[in-house]
Amino acid sequence: MLNHIDEISGIGLHLDLVLRKVQDAYLRKFEELEVDMTIEQWVILHRISQLGDEASQREIVRSNFRNRATTSRVIGKLESKDWISKTRFEGDQKRFKLELTTKGREIISKIEPHANLLRKQAVNGLDTVAFETFLKVLDQIGANYSAK
Repeated sequence: MLNHIDEISGIGLHLDLVLRKVQDAYLRKFEELEVDMTIEQWVILHRISQLGDEASQREIVRSNFRNRATTSRVIGKLESKDWISKTRFEGDQKRFKLELTTKGREIISKIEPHANLLRKQAVNGLDTVAFETFLKVLDQIGANYSAK
């Protein structure tokens, strides 16, 4: 088994190649929809949409495993595009509240159906058992690196 991994130049390269294909599919879709957006911007904008009234910069950092500097930069870009607004939570001046603007909700509505189709495309041909095994393998690989 490990010899086969060596034949494909290591697991990292293989994971990177697959990730690039996924990202390219999303970027092509953004271009097709005429939305000037990066993968990072989509991930954070979508997460703000999911969190709703509880969306905060701190929660985005925590739940998306991105560092504060990267998150702050992307949030600033989303704000400059008028896709989100950034204010303070009432009664908590330490946390930034993030909310979708009208434009931001329009972007989510425009992209989300296509993102759902891209996610379905990713698992095409995989049954539930195969997909659950895939996730367990990824979790184990991640844990193997976290343990050190």
